[in-house]
Amino acid sequence: MNMLFKERLNAINSKYEQLISLENVALLPGNGIYERYKNPVLTAAHTPPFWRYDLDPETNPFMMERIGINATMNSAAIKWQGKYLLMVRVEGADRKSFFAIAESPNGIDNFRFWNYPVLIPENNDPATNVYDMRLTLHEDGWIYGIFCVERFDDTAEPGDLSKAKASAGVVRTKDLIHWERLPDVESKSQQRNVALHPEFVNGKYALYTRPQDSFINAGSGLGIGWALVDDMNKAVITDEKIVDQRYYHTIKELKNGEGPAPIKTSHGWLHLAHGVRACAAGLRYVLYLYMTSLEDPSRLIASPGGYFMAPEGEERVGDVSNVLFSNGWIADDDGTVFIYYASSDTRMHVATSTVDRLVDYCLKTPEDELLSFRSVQALYGQIDRNIQLLNALK
Repeated sequence: MNMLFKERLNAINSKYEQLISLENVALLPGNGIYERYKNPVLTAAHTPPFWRYDLDPETNPFMMERIGINATMNSAAIKWQGKYLLMVRVEGADRKSFFAIAESPNGIDNFRFWNYPVLIPENNDPATNVYDMRLTLHEDGWIYGIFCVERFDDTAEPGDLSKAKASAGVVRTKDLIHWERLPDVESKSQQRNVALHPEFVNGKYALYTRPQDSFINAGSGLGIGWALVDDMNKAVITDEKIVDQRYYHTIKELKNGEGPAPIKTSHGWLHLAHGVRACAAGLRYVLYLYMTSLEDPSRLIASPGGYFMAPEGEERVGDVSNVLFSNGWIADDDGTVFIYYASSDTRMHVATSTVDRLVDYCLKTPEDELLSFRSVQALYGQIDRNIQLLNALK
């Protein structure tokens, strides 16, 4: 082994272990709704060196990266056998995304990737790219993963390599190691950001959908949809109902999409979603919450106005800047909620809250009344109440 190889190997491994074992700390006092944390939980540098480097000094005497990793983002999440697991969208330097599982003992730091990425079985229509998994432990006993499958649209004009089509791919597992590929969800529209409800509804599987006219544009798709299907072995969407609608001049004017599967609470189903609007700097992605009824999970019961979380500081910069995206959260037995979100299609973060705080936020935050005048009226109401309370304390 030459000295250069050995020195680089030791330096790379040492820096990697320092990064992996870095303690994360909450940024206080926060806004009372959630706490952000100082460090990202996963970056491209968190991927194991033996993924990126050929460790044979004979074939890699200069200890060069052979397989580059560009980003870690948009992770599904699940608590499994006492560990906090993220099923991460890892993007290589070649722009191809794949899934890999990283685990942590506490959910906020010390995330380590399993030795091997997840090998999703292919079907008879190979995917160019796969990404943005949602995991659901369903009451039927299976863990289902629904993810975006991207393929080139062969109806494109010769030389046009920008036209794509999207569908929702489906896998299931009992152990997070062995994955069974099921047929893609059948739908008359393109589907991205599809999540599976964790319980049967009227004896059927329930999907949160996002119907789109094309790969990029929602078009006539009015928002986050709801569809019942008979069998996940061949999920066919025939009818969709809009659960959470898009509106002009709001955080979800251009598009919105379901994040992870909702959390069941005593007050209703708690949902995390993303909203997209167009601005001079491009597209701005933020996160928001809403709630639906326990009796009818397709019926909206709470819709706090504005965003729940938006990019801040370094989160605003990356491959696709000004973006927050989440498709994974974990509700612990003690009521703690770990919210895993990606910033600017580059890195993964965590924020923590509680079920009680998130429900309180949803039920007591004013809705978006869609007009500036009404927004000021809502602000006046809060100011009046607070002035009365402050005067009473004098």
